[in-house]
Amino acid sequence: MAEIKDPENTIIVELKDGNVVIELLADVAPLHAERMKELARGGEYDNVAFHRVIDGFMAQTGDVANGDMEDGFNLRMAGTGGSSLPDLPAEFSKLPHDRGTLGAARSANPNSANSQFFINFKDNHFLNGQYTVYGRVIEGMEHVDAITKGEPPANPDRMISVKVAADA
Repeated sequence: MAEIKDPENTIIVELKDGNVVIELLADVAPLHAERMKELARGGEYDNVAFHRVIDGFMAQTGDVANGDMEDGFNLRMAGTGGSSLPDLPAEFSKLPHDRGTLGAARSANPNSANSQFFINFKDNHFLNGQYTVYGRVIEGMEHVDAITKGEPPANPDRMISVKVAADA
């Protein structure tokens, strides 16, 4: 198990193949880190699908409005929703979008991030300065790599549970 330095700012995502441990960068993007913890503590990320998974690019999830439904319609709508909470302002930093970093998904408006996020499969430096980086995978990246690909995948993988390490 990865050494968890700050349980309050560590997220454990249970996937079908094992756990992914994410260190939140609360010092870099405090609003995004707080939002992820709030939604995790409310159980809102549990059973949410990875609705957009592009091989060699990234895996996107976190549509708590549309990504937890079993029927195909809601899965097709996944990516268009957020949470009941207000959108977040961008918290851009000099941190690069390296393999394993967590980025805030958003619409064309830089201040529209809400609940959705993506995990980079590789260094995606063309995203630098355009999307908020607010976490990084410190264990379990092999489980991220194994997420079923597609836009949306025919049988998408889901986040079985998402917990703050301090609560686990």
